[in-house]
Amino acid sequence: MPDLEQAQAAVETASQALDLAAAHLKELSTDGPINEGPISVAKLDEHQIFAYDLAHAASALAGCRSMLAYGEYGDFEAALARFYIADAITDFVSRLIGRDQEWGVDPAALSPAGAFVQAERSPEAIEALAAEVVKQGCGPAHLSDEFELVSATFRRFAEDKIRPVAEHVHRTNGDVPEDLISGLADLGAFGLSVPEEYGGYAGGGESDYLGMVIATEELSWGSLGIGGSLITRPEILTRAIVKGGTEEQKQRWLPKIATGEAMVGVMVTEPDFGSDVANLSVMATAVEGGYRIRGVKTWATFAGRANTLMVLARTDPDRSKGHRGLSLFVVDKPEAAGHEFRFEADGGVMEGRAIDTLGYRGMHSFEVSFDDWFVPEENLVGGDEGLGKGFYLQMEGFENGRLQTAARAVGVMQAAFDAAREYAHERTVFGTPVGDYQLTKAKLVRMAALIQAGRQFAYDVARQMARGEGALGAAMVKAYVCRAAEWVTREAQQIHGGMGYAEEYAVSRYFVDARVLSIFEGADETLCLRVIARRLLGD
Repeated sequence: MPDLEQAQAAVETASQALDLAAAHLKELSTDGPINEGPISVAKLDEHQIFAYDLAHAASALAGCRSMLAYGEYGDFEAALARFYIADAITDFVSRLIGRDQEWGVDPAALSPAGAFVQAERSPEAIEALAAEVVKQGCGPAHLSDEFELVSATFRRFAEDKIRPVAEHVHRTNGDVPEDLISGLADLGAFGLSVPEEYGGYAGGGESDYLGMVIATEELSWGSLGIGGSLITRPEILTRAIVKGGTEEQKQRWLPKIATGEAMVGVMVTEPDFGSDVANLSVMATAVEGGYRIRGVKTWATFAGRANTLMVLARTDPDRSKGHRGLSLFVVDKPEAAGHEFRFEADGGVMEGRAIDTLGYRGMHSFEVSFDDWFVPEENLVGGDEGLGKGFYLQMEGFENGRLQTAARAVGVMQAAFDAAREYAHERTVFGTPVGDYQLTKAKLVRMAALIQAGRQFAYDVARQMARGEGALGAAMVKAYVCRAAEWVTREAQQIHGGMGYAEEYAVSRYFVDARVLSIFEGADETLCLRVIARRLLGD
């Protein structure tokens, strides 16, 4: 059996220290007697550095538990798990040292894990593991035959259809080619979350979530900008409609989403309100037969090509009602190629322009203005029962969107690792292949461990969400894995040396693409401070 006993003990030691820290932060942030009063956001914000580091440390430890299970598969898997766990505990210690009084944790509490960490991080252990990483890469995913087929199917599509055009679209800031959209529709990719009774492939079990994660990773391995995000927006709207739509709305939109006839854009963010959804200001005013929408949405990915928009708007002008004054609409629009559009209909105007970005090109993120754009009353998700419930309906999709974003990060990391491993053994410096240097080996080992940990963590969260759980896990895996993607893609670029800065090598694209992952689908800071930290404190 693989040797994981010391790794398990080290994770328990770190978890106990984390629990002490969380209890101390709760004491600092609670109104009234501890364990009785609610968490005060104002008090918690007085300790943002503490809360942020605690959230990331907790997320890394959650990944450790996923890797402990992965390590049971074999000796290589166990070695990769032990290294990842030692690396995560090292990161935990680095956050704690110098702030132990604020954390309420004596650094000596982690000393029982010291010998394990030292052994697994020794140059000798890393070089031994590196020899296996060169042979086996990040290791097998250990999926069932059913999901291996899903992985292989989408990997083949990414290899044959996405990769040949990814660099051209990136450099020209072009549109997603139509044959990619039709090809994914033929594969049934847009119907992965649509229930079977509405023409999709979702049967209501674990396979719905896990299949989506696997498909998203492989498409992102092909390209984040023209592959990895194509199935996310339909997924978000699908889950909102399934959760709160009327039967007529399900019959109307879900079959079209499943076939790709309805291509979806999502509009939540506004120029002055990013993650602060409670204060959104775009208004949907009731008029005869429907609503008139007025205001500006931004960072609306794919809003040009999309012909179906999910728009979160304020239906109650009383801003003090926050989330409870928001409703969700499905807004029809004509398709538009390129970087700008303008449409007039029913006395209203919708106008959009693409925001130029350094990476994540292809789908284009738009700023869109609505000037009295008319939406029929039947397009209010949930009908009259949906008034004021828009925030909660869109969160039904966004929590899964966070999980998908983690899968996208894994796909981008895998692509970067593959490129770095290949280049390291082709390129010779000072008479020695780059891959034979100890420092390169250490980088490749850490890349492999981070990628497999992110993958297994995402699988675990998918299983949790299938059970109706996993909201905290989705935030954790998104926050942690997306930050890891920045390091992996940077070091993959660094291994390429000067050629890593050249556009002719795809690794430069992976680096700029990865940077967006910690920003969209919930900014890293917001997830850590407003979601992860508060849930760790039991709020």
